[in-house]
Amino acid sequence: MILGIATACGNSKPNQLNIPVEPFEFINQDEEIVSLSDLSGKVWIADFVFTHCITVCPTMTANMAELQKRLKKAGAEAELVSFSVDPERDDPAALKSYLEKFDAEFSNWHALTGYEYEEIKSFVLKSFKSPLVVDAASEQVIHGTSFYLVDQSGTVVAKYDGTTDTPYDKIIKDVKALQR
Repeated sequence: MILGIATACGNSKPNQLNIPVEPFEFINQDEEIVSLSDLSGKVWIADFVFTHCITVCPTMTANMAELQKRLKKAGAEAELVSFSVDPERDDPAALKSYLEKFDAEFSNWHALTGYEYEEIKSFVLKSFKSPLVVDAASEQVIHGTSFYLVDQSGTVVAKYDGTTDTPYDKIIKDVKALQR
């Protein structure tokens, strides 16, 4: 009985979450404005990183770069959006240099900045239900380590581990399901 239900749901679209992304208009690594409306009609995957991170961000960014390669190989179209959680230090040039270390392809990967910390803190909490906290002792920003799948209408529909056990095949399957 359970197997039948799992099989019947196997082709369904991911709907683990149902969180609308708040409108935004930020600047990417090429100093171009990227807004929620620019992503309308596209499937995209978001994460939160910063270039001075000494803990999880390098792993997350390496995993996002690997995901980018696997999506391309699988023919699954998705934009990648990395929001900086340290906008005071992460200007467009710093973000571009950081992503270049991971062989990022910038045709579909946007690293965003151009806002105040309090603005991104509120945005991430409202749009992704993930808190941000600055650790005063280390000046590191404590943030979530998930990758978030956003559908064509700008709604977060799923999240995945972005660090140690990134489920690349599941993400690709879910991206393709949204494109049907």
